[in-house]
Amino acid sequence: MASAQPAAEPCPCGRGLPYPECCGRWHARHAADGTLAAPTAEDLMRSRYTAFARLGAADPTSDDGARTVTAMVAYLRATWAAETRPSPADLTLSPGDPAIRFTRLAVTDTTGGGPFDSVGTVTFTALGRDASGARVRLTERSRFRREDGVWRYVDGDVAG
Repeated sequence: MASAQPAAEPCPCGRGLPYPECCGRWHARHAADGTLAAPTAEDLMRSRYTAFARLGAADPTSDDGARTVTAMVAYLRATWAAETRPSPADLTLSPGDPAIRFTRLAVTDTTGGGPFDSVGTVTFTALGRDASGARVRLTERSRFRREDGVWRYVDGDVAG
């Protein structure tokens, strides 16, 4: 009798697919050869949310956690437009820094951002908890631009 394979973890982006079949494929492709392949602005936004969620859940003091942090920071920086891209240090928490553990994503609006567009926006709300357990709610209207066939995050307006 064959043993059952453990179920793959669900992707944090909320589409209901296993991580390797959803945003994990974009992360893995970038880690393998530097390719950014998200076909739409919404796909890129979801994969970025997932990268932030994985950063918040990673234990940077373990080998696996440190690899996750390195890979997710590299992915986030690569998906950021050059003029607004933060440094790696701005994306990496020091041990003891409070990390937000994102738990839910809701995409509420998209304009443009399709496979034949050059710009797009995605409005979303991300829910999570900070290190003290307090609830965190982030609503942002993110702007994206396609450069040489690759979607990049430009900036966003955070709702107060």
